[in-house]
Amino acid sequence: MRALLLRLHVLDRVAIGLLATGLLCVATGLLPERSASDAMTRIAPLLAFLGTVIVLAELTSRAEVFDVVAARVARAGRGSYALLFLLCVLFASVTTIALNLDTTAVLLTPVMLALASRVGIAPVPLAMTTVWLANTASLLLPVSNLTNLLAANRVALSPLGLAARMWAPQLAAVAVTMACLWLFFWRRGRRGAPVGAGVDGSGLLTSAAVSGPGAARAADVRPDGGDRYAPPVVHRPADPVLFRACALACAGFLLAILVADVPLWTASATAAAVAVAAFAVRDRSPLRLSLVPWRLLVMVPGMFLVVETVDVHGLHGLLASAVGADGDTLGLFRAAAVGGGLSNALNNLPVYLAGEAAVPWGNHDQLLALLVGTNAGPVITPWASLATLLWYERCHAYGVRVPVARLMGTGAVLATATVVTSVTVLALTR
Repeated sequence: MRALLLRLHVLDRVAIGLLATGLLCVATGLLPERSASDAMTRIAPLLAFLGTVIVLAELTSRAEVFDVVAARVARAGRGSYALLFLLCVLFASVTTIALNLDTTAVLLTPVMLALASRVGIAPVPLAMTTVWLANTASLLLPVSNLTNLLAANRVALSPLGLAARMWAPQLAAVAVTMACLWLFFWRRGRRGAPVGAGVDGSGLLTSAAVSGPGAARAADVRPDGGDRYAPPVVHRPADPVLFRACALACAGFLLAILVADVPLWTASATAAAVAVAAFAVRDRSPLRLSLVPWRLLVMVPGMFLVVETVDVHGLHGLLASAVGADGDTLGLFRAAAVGGGLSNALNNLPVYLAGEAAVPWGNHDQLLALLVGTNAGPVITPWASLATLLWYERCHAYGVRVPVARLMGTGAVLATATVVTSVTVLALTR
């Protein structure tokens, strides 16, 4: 058993440890069975959604939908790094808003890294674009973040209702993120050398090559070290039938959650079933049990059980005191600061769960401010959000290193500026 545990990835061990700790709390009576049952009942639809949307996104990536879009983004940039920057921001933001921030972290990251080799710059600017917008662009829809699903239920808002309340803070968050990305990573002198150059001008270690799903094919690569880049050739999917089937499945999923009144997990499960059926007919090799995000499905219940236990034994009182009972502008900033600060110390999902219970029931704007803190704030530490953890692991697997000191330093600037600006906009638009 010990040998088996040692062979597991560190995040797998963390997930198993969290679940084991949570179950032990229930077994020993530290967490009452009723509280545990209520927590599991609440997150069951979230787990169903999370499991099926990741399967959908993984198969969509295998069908080269993201690759085709990435190549088109590079071509649409017409050789201008400034225009490419705007398009990459749009690409990452739309993916986060429509398909969940974890999807952006897991599946868009390799595609954006491959885009670096197509346009001839270091991969770090594109990697940072992905992870920052995975967090800061996750305010608009319930589907964008698991915390949003919980908040939408609490404030009784439909997907369009949440979007109507949060569109202005979301625009503010993306605008601040764009400014920080350009200042720290994208402007001339910060973009670095093409892939394979070793270390860029900012001292960021780059990969010698980017391989794996989403990697650029030799014919696609158009390196250019100047102020402009040569657009890549058109990327054509190997199996057009799979490409169309998965693209339509994603489109149907988006229409279902935006227009039809169906549960999110039902829409994602239906779309995933379409993608699975297409691969069952055309190519069964990707249909493996590893498609299911077992680590997430183990980690999330463990997080909830552990936080419920701590909440029962005093955390609620501490958070209630820190957040305060006032729903005025100061109360909004207090809730956001608590959410963002604790998320970087612990993790945003359990922090939101505990913070939600500390916000008075009728203070909807204060709850939304907490959401801003727990969504847009977790960009300082690598463990602050599950999306950041997954992104960091994927970058490591592709040979791209982002120094932790630089990640935390620039992330602190972004987190502070984004949370303050977004909460200000939230207060002004209520």
